[in-house]
Amino acid sequence: MMKNVKIIFVAFCAGLAGAWAFQKLHNHPIANINSIPSIEKTGQPGVTVRYENTEPTRISENIPVSFVAASENSTPSVVFIKNFEGTDQRRYSMFDYFFGTGPTQRVSTGSGVIISADGYIITNNHVIDRAETIEVVHQKRTYPAKLIGTDKNTDIAVLKIEANNLPAIKQGSSRELRIGEWVIAVGNPFNLTSTVTAGIVSAKERQINILGGEFPLESFIQTDAPINPGNSGGALVNINGELVGINTAILSRTGSYTGYGFAVPVDIAMKISNDLIQYGEVQKAIPGIDVVEITPELAEEMKLKTLDGVIVTHTIRNGAGEKAGLQRNDVITKIDGVNITGKGSFEELLSYYYPGNKIKVDFQRNNQNQTLELTLQNLEGGIGILKREFYSSNILGARLEAVNTIEKDRFGISHGIKITGMTRGYLRELGLNNGFIITYINGEPAKNPENSGKFLESYSGRLRLEGMTPSGQPFMQSYNVR
Repeated sequence: MMKNVKIIFVAFCAGLAGAWAFQKLHNHPIANINSIPSIEKTGQPGVTVRYENTEPTRISENIPVSFVAASENSTPSVVFIKNFEGTDQRRYSMFDYFFGTGPTQRVSTGSGVIISADGYIITNNHVIDRAETIEVVHQKRTYPAKLIGTDKNTDIAVLKIEANNLPAIKQGSSRELRIGEWVIAVGNPFNLTSTVTAGIVSAKERQINILGGEFPLESFIQTDAPINPGNSGGALVNINGELVGINTAILSRTGSYTGYGFAVPVDIAMKISNDLIQYGEVQKAIPGIDVVEITPELAEEMKLKTLDGVIVTHTIRNGAGEKAGLQRNDVITKIDGVNITGKGSFEELLSYYYPGNKIKVDFQRNNQNQTLELTLQNLEGGIGILKREFYSSNILGARLEAVNTIEKDRFGISHGIKITGMTRGYLRELGLNNGFIITYINGEPAKNPENSGKFLESYSGRLRLEGMTPSGQPFMQSYNVR
């Protein structure tokens, strides 16, 4: 009996000792991972790998808790635009009039952004295209709007309403905008006013080949913030509610949002707007050259070491590039120290300059780095602010304007009058269309838009026109006019 008691006592003591030892070992610093010191471990000769006892890095900056502040700062500056395009021209019977289904005025809608307290509004050209009258709705009030100017090359238009103390949006910087940054789109999709959607900047300097005009400038901000019909002309803003782009297009097979939206960078849009307000037209600065993107195939053919930059394919005769010394196959890599990654960045950077500005161009010729100074020109080949001559005529149903330097070089002509803005009228009845260039009228050079327009308005008899089609084909046609 005593022997069993001794065995039990010894076992009990051993258990206590084991529990004490386990407690000590469990709390020993070696078992606590947070107490492991920094270790330097050498692997390959000359390579040191450092293992640090640090917490994982948590990136919390620039990730907003909500978009409330950005929405509150931007939505008061976004307006609803109604474009009244004229009467539906379909055939109707007398019964349609009696039963209220006769010709109706077609109305399209979009968005715009207030950029000044005294009523200037920026939107897309396609929002107000073909408009007979334009209305702007802001905070339940409707204003008639005056069209200040348009630019098809960037799809930008400027309107003006008579009002004061309007909430002009604060301008941000599209050049400082980073891929991955949060943005919100503010607009009126499907006539749902003051709608806000959020996403990130997916890419910059996108070219999607959707713009018209003679010199389309595409360097879009791509975003996955949902943009739908009606958002066009609305604001793309950063998390501070600052304007960074004008929503313009979606990439879709259905006509509705499918994941890709595109906006004109605000730095481009505001330069265009300021030009239209101050001068009535965009002051485009041209380098007098044509360029293309560098593809892997071109890089291999020309033995280039990079895909960044653009390749000069043509220099305009007596243009800025030729005068400065640029040649075909030169590879432009920088302008004023800013790297050129492709055609989008090249065209965007040039869009910030004015005719007469001097720029430093870094380029490669036969893989040798060189630098030159180039003086940018206007569309007439000069270096001053340009106010192009034009003549608008309801009788002719068109706007006539003098051809520019690039068109003269492209078509190999020394002068001409181009037909633009065509509606129903005399010139359309003659079989002419937008883009036709008239070089001679009855054998006389056509140089002055007003003189040529007034002559055509009043002339009767045998009329002979010579010129170029928009595709560059010569044409000559005779007419009997009364």
